[in-house]
Amino acid sequence: MIALIGSKNQGKIESAKKALAHYFENVEIIGVQVNSNVNEQPVNDEIYIGAKNRIENLKEYAKQNKIEADLYMAIESGINKLSCGWVISNIAAIEDKNGLESYGTGPSFPVPDRYVEDIINLNLSEVMNKVFGEDEERHNKGGGIQMLTHGKITRIDSSEIAFIMALTKIINGEIWR
Repeated sequence: MIALIGSKNQGKIESAKKALAHYFENVEIIGVQVNSNVNEQPVNDEIYIGAKNRIENLKEYAKQNKIEADLYMAIESGINKLSCGWVISNIAAIEDKNGLESYGTGPSFPVPDRYVEDIINLNLSEVMNKVFGEDEERHNKGGGIQMLTHGKITRIDSSEIAFIMALTKIINGEIWR
């Protein structure tokens, strides 16, 4: 099985590998840098739209480069307004070679009201740097969620869950479509 993922970010690639390994053998994942065509810090529906756009851009890349993929995968993170307040959410998108689309979310975490405007105008990473200081390990490995959960959950963990949720339509066949 060949899966294209719309990112060169090693954490996103690793989370996709881990999710797929639960259900498939012999999976090759190819990371491709594609645009989300949304703001750098997606807000509300832009999270879903960004993930969907990455899939569309991946399919175009595959067509132009004559790559036959079984799955196209993307994940987008952003700030989302829910009735309980603002949260940071991941939305994973997967489309199979037959055009079946599926989406899933990972765990979300709350954003204090005092940081919402800065996150929307800058991005989460810059706000985390202002609040907690610069941290290369956070950027390259566990993400802000690892810091906020005191090492219990990493960005890879939460992204893996989002991909597993998106896989539910694919792994359950017609019964869940």
